[in-house]
Amino acid sequence: MQFFSEKKIYDFMRMRFGAISLSCVLILGSIYLLFDRGLQYGIDFSGGTLLQLKYENHAPIAQIREILSATGSFQNLSVSEFGNAQEVTIKFLGSDENLTSDIGQSVSDLLKDTGAFELRRVDVVGPKVGDELRNKGLMALGVSLLAILIYIALRFEWRFALAAIISEIHDVLITLGAICLFRIDVNLEILAAILTVLGYSLNDTIIIFDRIRDGMKKSKQTRLAPIINESVSATLSRTILTSGLTLATVVILYFFGGGAVEGFSLALMVGLFVGTFSSVFVASPSLLWFQFSVVAFRDKELEKLKRKQEKERQRAMYEKGSI
Repeated sequence: MQFFSEKKIYDFMRMRFGAISLSCVLILGSIYLLFDRGLQYGIDFSGGTLLQLKYENHAPIAQIREILSATGSFQNLSVSEFGNAQEVTIKFLGSDENLTSDIGQSVSDLLKDTGAFELRRVDVVGPKVGDELRNKGLMALGVSLLAILIYIALRFEWRFALAAIISEIHDVLITLGAICLFRIDVNLEILAAILTVLGYSLNDTIIIFDRIRDGMKKSKQTRLAPIINESVSATLSRTILTSGLTLATVVILYFFGGGAVEGFSLALMVGLFVGTFSSVFVASPSLLWFQFSVVAFRDKELEKLKRKQEKERQRAMYEKGSI
């Protein structure tokens, strides 16, 4: 499906300075938020308790919050709707030593006057386990970026790899800034969203890089900027279609998926939009800043072709018994 004519070439590189200025503002704002507010870790990474209750009627969230807050036993208490008006989740980072080891029973006793309900889930994460999960999550993010760097360097060229890594770091920083701005709890679901954004952005970037490489081989242009414009214009319909459908799905998930996936879907929404933007206006222009030479690339490709033809010639001579 083509939304844009394949013959029409849009001058994306002319817009790169304005786009990069916008990216710089967003990145600086994200860094400010990260230092000023910091990430708000959920119980997965900080340790704590999560309880899920299902009421027969509407859950009295305000009353639940008031009763639990009045005890003074729950730190960083959070009470929110879970999927529908009858179910709620209660999260807190810890409890004092006066509570019994059965947290679920203690909370049930405190809330017995709020209506008939069923305790459906109790998850408890210790602080040491939370630290371990957080460290492993950061390690997974670092390993992902390193693997991306190696893969693109082997498949394309080291300047392509650096351009892709700059684009990925751009996406992660802005997504983290949005997480800070909207006070989203950072847990395993958010980590999964960030890794999903990395994969999505990388896929989009590689498709554009493939087109650029093919363009350098086939185009009559000797300057890189026109070749990038041709390549991005050729993939524009595919990019809009893929990004639009993916974002539509995530938006539906955000509005109708309930509180359980609200943070996950919001992080994905921001990340997918930023990832699509960076593939065009960050990764591709970076090749220009690294002074990638089309002429030098074609000379290397010609040399590779000559070596391949020479090997084939020698193999043919060997099979005929000439050597």
